[in-house]
Amino acid sequence: MSWHLRLHGVGNASAVELGSAMATLERDGAPWLTIDCGGEGLTAYLAHYGQPPDALYITHTHLDHVAGFERLFVSGYFDPERRGRIKLYVPAPVVPLLHQRVGDYPNVLAEGGVNFWDAFQVIPVGAAFWHRGVRLESFATRHHWPDTAFGLRLRGSVVWTGDTRPIPEALARYADAGELIAHDCALHGNPSHSGIEDLEREYPRELLARCLLYHYASAAEGDTLAARGYRVGRPGERIALAEPTAEQVPPS
Repeated sequence: MSWHLRLHGVGNASAVELGSAMATLERDGAPWLTIDCGGEGLTAYLAHYGQPPDALYITHTHLDHVAGFERLFVSGYFDPERRGRIKLYVPAPVVPLLHQRVGDYPNVLAEGGVNFWDAFQVIPVGAAFWHRGVRLESFATRHHWPDTAFGLRLRGSVVWTGDTRPIPEALARYADAGELIAHDCALHGNPSHSGIEDLEREYPRELLARCLLYHYASAAEGDTLAARGYRVGRPGERIALAEPTAEQVPPS
């Protein structure tokens, strides 16, 4: 059994040419769980897989991470085999924010009679949840405002921080099993995002060696980060992951 992480986009909200930050966990070559649903990211997903995702985890609701939802609604609602079956794993504090951002529009269809969430199966999650027989963990990050942004862990395999400032206390707990750490990082930080000097100040070398940097501002900035000796994610890149040590049960 093989696991990979495919990067659909690695840029910040302004770096359209790099695609919106979005990725998919693949199991045996097939999409297994997608992280976020940005506009450019969804376009890249569709170009690669040829069909929309059927299971997503949402880190937070800034538009570069959820702007693809209107297209996802249309593709799900008007396909009888998919309607109501697109799983959305959403950290519980993010559920009302997601509704305000993408679901709370009067008459989602001009004809009426339809709710936005009719296309989806919304699953609020806490510290952990199950997907296809595998236990994943969700944890708060430090982005913009408390309890609005969350990361994802597949134990022993990968941690996806989502947008965040440095979170050494969280990664000491949620990245303690040798995982690849896909981490928000630009050349220069700001109050909502990490810069490389922030990571160098806050994280030990062993942890930095496991980091895959994304959410940077331009291709040139990515090259600068790589020249400093860091692993930098690129749009469309597919990264081999270790076999998860997360608890698993036969899927029902």
